[in-house]
Amino acid sequence: MEKILAPSILAADFTVLGEQIKEASEGGAPYLHVDVMDGMFVPSISFGMPVMVSARKCTDMFFDVHVMIEKPDRYIETFAECGADGITFHVEADPGNVGEIIRHIHETKSLKGVPLKAGIAIKPGTPISAVMPYAADVDVIMVMTVEPGFGGQKLIPETIDKVRALRAFLDSEGLAVDIEVDGGISSSNIENIVKAGANVVVAGSSVFKGDIKANVSELIGLMR
Repeated sequence: MEKILAPSILAADFTVLGEQIKEASEGGAPYLHVDVMDGMFVPSISFGMPVMVSARKCTDMFFDVHVMIEKPDRYIETFAECGADGITFHVEADPGNVGEIIRHIHETKSLKGVPLKAGIAIKPGTPISAVMPYAADVDVIMVMTVEPGFGGQKLIPETIDKVRALRAFLDSEGLAVDIEVDGGISSSNIENIVKAGANVVVAGSSVFKGDIKANVSELIGLMR
């Protein structure tokens, strides 16, 4: 499966966001990870629609939108209108409507005129059994490797075992579904994460702190 680095703008300098997005793209990153937090599903409040609209004007990168919000179904069309290419939501946010939300995402088109990609995410304490019933219906499953809500945390080692178990399950079912990991990713652990079965890796501080192009190039090299 294609290995993809998704720099998270949560760690970017918003005074020069457009420039930093351009550097990440020029470094070779095809995705841009956009974390949306509502202060309810997670304690933090991040950014929302205006930032996405502004960022969309800067790049044609794939917008990998990770919504850490309650009742995510309310905003799917709005996120699409703001530039999302894919939306990943947490199964814990609305557990009774996971299937319906997945269908809603797939039925919604991006600004590029194609259906949105749909993803489901689980927190570190949620077992992979929570996503197994929906694995055949999604494009990506995200395993949070830190507690969602804050950037700059250290990766929880036990979550790598979840990635490994999830990849084994997907392979056994013959499902070519991306596994995305988010949280605490650095040059010191990215190789182990990819070996465990992840192929989409979110990185924030390890991209945007220092030389962005060089950081992206190094991380992509380590994923191969």
